Amino acid sequence: MISSPLLSVEFLSVAFGRNEVVKNLSFDLQAGETLAIVGESGSGKSVTSLAIMRLVEYQNALITKGSIRFQRPDTNTYLDLARLTDREMRRIRGKEISMIFQEPMTSLNPVYTIGDQIAEVLILHERHDRASARQEAIRLLELVRLADAESLLKRYPHQLSGGMRQRVMIAMALACKPRILVADEPTTALDVTIQAQILAIIRDLQKELGMAVIFITHDMGVVAEIADHVVVMREGEKVEEAPVEEIFAAPREPYTKALLSAVPKLGSMQGQSLPRIDPLIVFDGRATCSLGESMEQDTVQQNASPIVRINNLVTRFDIHKGFFGGVSHRVHAVENVSLEIYPGETLALVGESGSGKSTIGRTIQLLQENTSGDIFYSGQLVSQMSRIEKMRLRQEVQYIFQDPFASLDPRKTVGFSIAEPIHTHGLLKGRGNVQRRVRELLERVGLRPEHAERYPHEFSGGQRQRICIARALASRPKLIIADEALSALDVSIQAQIIHLMMTLQREEGLAYLFISHDMAVVEKMSHRVAVLHLGQIVEMGPRQRVFDAPQHAYTRKLLAAVPVADPSHRREHMLLEGEILSPIRKVGDEPNIYPLIEVHPGHFVSHETNHNHSVQSL
Repeated sequence: MISSPLLSVEFLSVAFGRNEVVKNLSFDLQAGETLAIVGESGSGKSVTSLAIMRLVEYQNALITKGSIRFQRPDTNTYLDLARLTDREMRRIRGKEISMIFQEPMTSLNPVYTIGDQIAEVLILHERHDRASARQEAIRLLELVRLADAESLLKRYPHQLSGGMRQRVMIAMALACKPRILVADEPTTALDVTIQAQILAIIRDLQKELGMAVIFITHDMGVVAEIADHVVVMREGEKVEEAPVEEIFAAPREPYTKALLSAVPKLGSMQGQSLPRIDPLIVFDGRATCSLGESMEQDTVQQNASPIVRINNLVTRFDIHKGFFGGVSHRVHAVENVSLEIYPGETLALVGESGSGKSTIGRTIQLLQENTSGDIFYSGQLVSQMSRIEKMRLRQEVQYIFQDPFASLDPRKTVGFSIAEPIHTHGLLKGRGNVQRRVRELLERVGLRPEHAERYPHEFSGGQRQRICIARALASRPKLIIADEALSALDVSIQAQIIHLMMTLQREEGLAYLFISHDMAVVEKMSHRVAVLHLGQIVEMGPRQRVFDAPQHAYTRKLLAAVPVADPSHRREHMLLEGEILSPIRKVGDEPNIYPLIEVHPGHFVSHETNHNHSVQSL
């Protein structure tokens, strides 16, 4: 006998003015069940979650039709959340139904400490006093694997990394042990190891409390890992709904098939020494079609001199001024890193948040000063370059950031932003020539020439990332540093950008420093991989060697934590054991430097093979 659903959404429609963004949506959620809502940006997933929380009204949207029936505790009667007053909703929001938002920086109050914000939830809903709320806040932060939880209570959101802020949000959402947890892309910004940990925590709490979860995501690996039931949405409507095994094994709708075919699968490149461009599977509104052909990416110019060579790079940041203004601690962001990048090569830097990946990228592009070590660009020592030579380096090394909206000026047209580096570096003379080049670049990245007159807010996330790639190409670069450039994109858009980047590499001879925590994308795109842990390279070598025969325990841990897009291979969840390590050390407490040993031609592994990390299955 099927029990009554905990939540029943019936014929829900939500509109922003005359624009209907959710249309006649219906689904049920059982107690203890995980329902995944999947679809591309603009499909109405997040608006659905905000409607359930009755937060759409704060965004100038209205529930125009339908009901959201929520079962009262210990009874078979229902409340229609769509009809409750704001005061009545406040008793439910945070206590009975909790939500984790996608963007933690905008969800946390910048003027209050982390401790105050978690304590507020506990005092308001759980009747804790100030002292017990503080102790519970420490326990919650440790639950989501945050190092030095006690000192974090005194810090403000801007002092934490994106991944740390997301974990604080998850701790706050779980504080009251809600009956329903609405999670809107909660693991998008997190490393695979932390993602595995968060999924394990949510699954544990489900078993313990009978908590139901609505999981909104574009990561089909996560869906396969945790979902019981899946709703696929497109343009505000439900396209398909089925148990998770059925969706993956036998999807009925062409759109669902296209969505699944775009997912890069870890292990799909096993036994292949080179990256490969695959045909793009595209949904045209009615059916799927395949564009392009499968080709190996044999673009590395091994006999050429490296574009960039780094010798013993060290980058440290002074923090925690002492009582008399002295430096008491340092962040050891990068410790003794040496590597080189060849023309036409993709070198991937992988590792958890705080491992030093972005610091290395920013140091190469002269956005960050190093403490010691040498950087050579085109054989020339960067520290001895003249101002003009450094300008040339900044022209030939371009950076693509994780958040394309933040890296484009909202007040300037897209055409102006793309033309800016052409003017700055004096690459073309004459307004007509510059405009022609801008139009060419927009077409190059799959956009239309007339898009040059539009502003960043008029584009989707995937289109904005294409604009950032066009702007990077405007400088005629030799090396592009892509810093988590794909992590916020839908799988179908991600597949298109991967295809675009690999095509550009083949045609323009570009080199990439690809900074990512998505191991499946790294496997698909990279020629060589360097694994970073606490600022040091622990393993480096050809992608095939590192992925097929990982030698370091930390590399194996990263690979083991990747969710596989196949529900039949659902693993026991991974838990990290041991002390949570931090790159922050007292002055004088220098980290041990572990030398790299060559275990196979071109494959290097840190001498200290365990690095105090182990993995345990639940």
